[in-house]
Amino acid sequence: MPELPEVETIRRELAPHLVGRRIAAVSVKWPRMVRRPSADEFVRRLRGRTVESLSRRGKYLVAGLSGGEFLLLHLKMTGSLLVKPSGAAADKHTRMVFSLIDDRSEPSALHFRDPRKFGSAWLVEDTSTVTGKLGPEPLPARFTAEALADILKGRRQPIKALLCDQSRIAGLGNMYADEALFAARLHPLRPAGTLSPEEIRRLHRAIRQVLRRGIRDCGASVSNYCRPDGSPGWAHESFRVAHRGGRPCPRCGAPIQRLSLRGRGSYFCPRCQPL
Repeated sequence: MPELPEVETIRRELAPHLVGRRIAAVSVKWPRMVRRPSADEFVRRLRGRTVESLSRRGKYLVAGLSGGEFLLLHLKMTGSLLVKPSGAAADKHTRMVFSLIDDRSEPSALHFRDPRKFGSAWLVEDTSTVTGKLGPEPLPARFTAEALADILKGRRQPIKALLCDQSRIAGLGNMYADEALFAARLHPLRPAGTLSPEEIRRLHRAIRQVLRRGIRDCGASVSNYCRPDGSPGWAHESFRVAHRGGRPCPRCGAPIQRLSLRGRGSYFCPRCQPL
């Protein structure tokens, strides 16, 4: 699933193609993708709206529209957003197409492609109806080591599971949690509430570093993720443990191990990250 660096990369690269443009038409090829309102009303209310802003909240893209409503998109596991020329054929995995026009450039289209059909779209007046349960963003200055300590305090769940809980920290997911835990030398099964102040400071620093590096490298293309022009990111080339099971640890040489935690694979070095 695309995580914060991938969604932020998409936001940055989509903004020049969307902001200031008018949605001339919407074609919904998989109506169940639209969570709110009905697919028919979704199409009707979007037609003629201008995209005034494009932001991110956690793993959600949020387009501010003329008239005061917001279009929210979530890519889930296999979704991608591709900018195409107007009239370009949609392949069999394209679930939604937004036709875009303005007075200064050629018409274009935004294709929401999603092979597994898990992606979602909302059109709402208040974004909190969709994103209200998300935890804090991990990159703003207000996300301090003290703020992280408050999130971890008294929690018995494994630290890896807590880091991936969007109600605790928004945007952090499986890959970057593995990378942050390796950098902080913490085992993924360590109970979250047992971290010392120094370990929390190391983890806080590692979370921000791996996310910023992921954004710098335009996201990780380990599976379905691609950028709006169809090209891959290269953040995965710098991964030290994520998706590297069986390979030698870059720090000590021990084989990277994989364990299953709440249905997700977690990668770690048993020597550098002892339990």
